[in-house]
Order: sequence, then structure tokens, then C-alpha cells
Amino acid sequence: MAWFPHEQGEPEEIAKEKCRLAALQVKGPVFVEDTCLCFNAYKGLPGPYVKWFLEKLGHDGLNRMLHGFDDKTGYALCTFAYSDGPDAEPHVFMGRTDGTIVPARGPATFGWDPIFQPSGFDQ
Repeated sequence: MAWFPHEQGEPEEIAKEKCRLAALQVKGPVFVEDTCLCFNAYKGLPGPYVKWFLEKLGHDGLNRMLHGFDDKTGYALCTFAYSDGPDAEPHVFMGRTDGTIVPARGPATFGWDPIFQPSGFDQ
């Protein structure tokens, strides 16, 4: 697996840069993925920085960030980028799932899943 520094910026730009760096490292075609959790009350934050928010605050802390807001909605944003190789421009594909930020439930073994409930689901 290729290693590269965690980029900062908007999700699409982060995916493109990760893809460029990975293609340089493997000297060939690559797919990269980045998933983020975005709170509507915070205009998309923590977004691609959710990993660090989760490490510092935990599930309960992420949930408490919304205590002062009526809007508890958010979305999961999955961004994939593909490149044919080091000299090729990455192609970006994005998918969004809307939902609600809820009190943590279930196993705490997979990132922020315990606090995100997709729209149309009751768990």
C-alpha cells in the first residue's frame, strides 16, 4: 500500500492530490478513496478532517458539537479518484448519502458509523 501525507482542502482536491501522489509512487494506474462526514450546521465540517475530530473528541464529542443547533442533519461523502498513471489527470467520482447525526449506538469499531443514520433508515 502506498503512503502519502494527508492532504488538506476540499474533498475533490484532496482525492486528486492523493491520486497523483499514489500514481507517482506505484508508477502506474491507481484508485484512491476518501470518505468524510459532514454536518450541515457546520457547512460541511468536519468533512475530510473527521478522522482527527473523532480521535480527539470521540463519538460523544462529535455528537455534542451539534448540541446548540436544531439542525442535526449531515451527509457521508465518498470520493474516489482514478488515474492511468503518473502523467495522467485523475478522474474523480463522488457519492453522497444524506442522514442525521444521532447518539452513538452499536459497535465503535468502524469510524463514525455509530453516530450516522442514513435517511430512510431507523438504525
